[in-house]
Formats: sequence, structure tokens, C-alpha cells
Amino acid sequence: MATTSDGEVRIGRARTLLEQCGIEAGHLGEKEVLARAEQVAGAAARYQEGSSMVEVWDRHLASEFGAHDVDATMDTMVDDPYLLHVPVLTGDSGRAQVRRFYGDHFIPKIPADWEIIEISRTVGADQVVDEMVATFTHDVEVDFLLPGLPPTRRHVEVPIVAIGAFRGDEVRYEHIYWDQASVLVQIGVLDQAGLPVTGVEQARKLLEDAGPFNALIGALGPGSER
Repeated sequence: MATTSDGEVRIGRARTLLEQCGIEAGHLGEKEVLARAEQVAGAAARYQEGSSMVEVWDRHLASEFGAHDVDATMDTMVDDPYLLHVPVLTGDSGRAQVRRFYGDHFIPKIPADWEIIEISRTVGADQVVDEMVATFTHDVEVDFLLPGLPPTRRHVEVPIVAIGAFRGDEVRYEHIYWDQASVLVQIGVLDQAGLPVTGVEQARKLLEDAGPFNALIGALGPGSER
């Protein structure tokens, strides 16, 4: 009675995997079949890992901005996380310190009408990058974004890029970027006249393609005062 070798079993499984993925394997040699199957299996594993990161990242954001729950936010993070809002250097490092920052300076300082409008998301091997626009009314001293400035009651729309880096299936750190000059213009504490900065125009261009390109080029002549 003929027996099937381990190698034949591997090749048979590899051909089945490729066929289930819609890849014609009948014309491939044994080595190529195994190589292609390993590529497909690796891609599937990376996709699975990416899906897990996205689920945790979405839960992290929902805990911050939806539930306003410090404990749930920290449950998504490693034991030694750090958080950095790059334009103003707010945040902290270490579990106790990051938890204190979330509890004292972040979650209770989120404006009441804070809203995120998603633009794009990129998922890498160990990080998620979100491009978005945040809209809010400056109705509270927003420690993490406008530290030291009392509420102006003005409306703000600002593009933000958030990077969530992972260790395993937990958030290792967050780097958050935005244009602080745009925010300061919108709350009325920075006069953009004579400066190469823009206010709400940034968000409107991203969301609605409103306004021209290159409006600032040539607007500041050689004799412009700064």
C-alpha cells in the first residue's frame, strides 16, 4: 500500500492554499508552490496582526474621546507607555505618569463638542497612523493642546496626524502632530497678517478642497512687515 510522504503532504496543502486564494498553481513546480504559499501565509499573518492593532487602537481612541474612561484607556497600553503632543510637548512617560496625565490634563480637558473627522488611515507592521481633522469649541482650558490659555469660546478646525506605535497588541506610544500656528490664529491670539501661516483654511482645503493653492506665495512682498 502506497504511503504519502511529509513533503507531498506539504506540497498538497500549499497547492490547496493557493487555489483557495484564487492563484492557479497547476503549472508551478514544487519549490515555487511552497515559496508562493509561504508568501501568502505571511501576508495573511500580517493582515491578522494589523487587524488586531486596529481593533485595539480604535478601542483606545473610543476610551479617550467617547467613554472618557482613564482606566479603559490605560488597559490598551503597555506597562511603560509614553505620550507626546509634539507641538506643545505635553504628555508624559511611564505608566503612573501617563495615567496621571490622562486623568488630570487630557480626558477632563477635552472640549464638550470635540469631534474627529477621519481622512485616512495607514496600518504598518507595528503602528497605525491616522490623518484626521479635529473640530471643537475652545470652551475649557485644553491642557494638552492649548496649555495656559483660558477659554476663548472660539471654534477651531485643525488637521491632526496621530501615530500609535505598538508592542504586541498594546499601544507602546503616541505621537500627535498638528500646526499650532493654525490653532492660535483661530482662537484669536496670533495675527496671521504678514506671516506665512493659515487658520481654518487648512481643514477646509483637506475636507472640501476649498480655496486656492499657493495663496501665500507672493502675498508677502519684500517690503512686508513681520
